[in-house]
Amino acid sequence: MPLYEGVIYSGDKNIVVLDIGAAYTKCGIAGETGPRCIIPSHIKKDDQIVKLWDFNNEEELYENLKEFLFMIYFRHLLVNPKDRRMVISESLLCPSKFRDTLARVLFRHFEVGSIMFGTSHLLALTAIGVNTGLVMDVGYTETLLIPVYEGIPVIKAIQSLPIASQAIHKKLEDQLKEKATVNTAGGCKPMSSMPDCLNEQILEDIKVRCCFVTSLERAKQIQEVTVYGADSNKLPAAVPSVKFPLDGSQVLNIDGTIREHTCEILFEQDNEENSVPTLVLDALLKCPIDMRLELADNIVVTGGTAMLPGFHHRLQLELYDQLKKPKYQNKLVIKKFQFHKLFSKENYTSWLGGAMYGALETLATRSVSRDVYLTAGKLTDWCCIAEEMETEKEEKVKLKNR
Repeated sequence: MPLYEGVIYSGDKNIVVLDIGAAYTKCGIAGETGPRCIIPSHIKKDDQIVKLWDFNNEEELYENLKEFLFMIYFRHLLVNPKDRRMVISESLLCPSKFRDTLARVLFRHFEVGSIMFGTSHLLALTAIGVNTGLVMDVGYTETLLIPVYEGIPVIKAIQSLPIASQAIHKKLEDQLKEKATVNTAGGCKPMSSMPDCLNEQILEDIKVRCCFVTSLERAKQIQEVTVYGADSNKLPAAVPSVKFPLDGSQVLNIDGTIREHTCEILFEQDNEENSVPTLVLDALLKCPIDMRLELADNIVVTGGTAMLPGFHHRLQLELYDQLKKPKYQNKLVIKKFQFHKLFSKENYTSWLGGAMYGALETLATRSVSRDVYLTAGKLTDWCCIAEEMETEKEEKVKLKNR
């Protein structure tokens, strides 16, 4: 029994904690050490899968969220949402349209008592008990890095790259269609003749079960061939191939080169010399010089893609290797990078920070109540406040000029 259980249950109902990611949603109750369920962020409509983040207008998103949240409340959590407090972990760059529609569904349809919107990168730091850190979220659609100093995000130093699990899935699919074969009842066939066998769920399963991030030394040999066009004889000896069952009668033969080469897309530099490791160094360059050493000593890596075998070790070696290049050598005087060891799996670290916030007695002061929302008719965040201040400033200038 947790020590803060009395805080949670003394005068309040169980507080729901929700983290809606691009691929998976984590949901559970505040004060618990892990989410009660991790489910795909989609719903089924007319036997078709509809992703929450793929919508044409706000009304379509409203209906999708209404059905999705109903499933969470009454199928997975088995709680009544009416008058219940909620903590939501969201990205700092979450679209306002999604955030406002989510609040409208929760307040008007489910009649929740209050909502606290917490930035996922700040909640990740809360989960490990620090206020300063370089937080990298390697998710599904993108890798987002936000430096946080004494609890304040350094907005000008935010770095992002559209390379994450989705890019890995695309490269994995292309390589499987090009090189893999399938054992069927009728014999061995190339994967390219059976493209319908590969869907998002199977690609995810293959990535998790079969693929890994290789060592820096082998990666350089691989990139010499795959990126810079060197002779294929320079490739290192392939790792063992594996067999992956597609169904009862079909078995996919996955070559060792596919297993090893697929995740290299995270570390291959594009035309602007950007990759996942360079995000850390570029963010440090954009931070004030007196913050850099402390941020480099507090690197936090979250997101489901960071759970790939070998990712953390490779990321650390890549940082030291990149520091030797002229772009950073004379600008960053950093000798050591230190990574925090998380108390949870990387994919739900932000959710855990939200669960800790939900257990605090000060939650009410940090939340938006239903009455306040219905009176104002909208959410007010730092963007809205800045816009209102700018409008007020313009009006004062107009009055002065009259």
